[in-house]
Amino acid sequence: MKISVDVDCTPEEARRFLGLPDLTPVHQAYVERMTKAVTDGVSPESFAELARSWGPMSEAGMTMWKAMLEGMSGRRDG
Repeated sequence: MKISVDVDCTPEEARRFLGLPDLTPVHQAYVERMTKAVTDGVSPESFAELARSWGPMSEAGMTMWKAMLEGMSGRRDG
């Protein structure tokens, strides 16, 4: 036996019904940051900050990213 139930509601109503948190402020902050990054451009410092925030990267991880990006740009230190 198979029973189907269709519920007609907005995403907001479904979120409240399921007891999920309202992430609108987080979404707005994310959109504002992305908009600022696109308008101001991305600097090497902001990329390093972003890469650090993505996960637990030690100095070895940052060195790997730096080497990879330098390899793509054709620039070598040393």
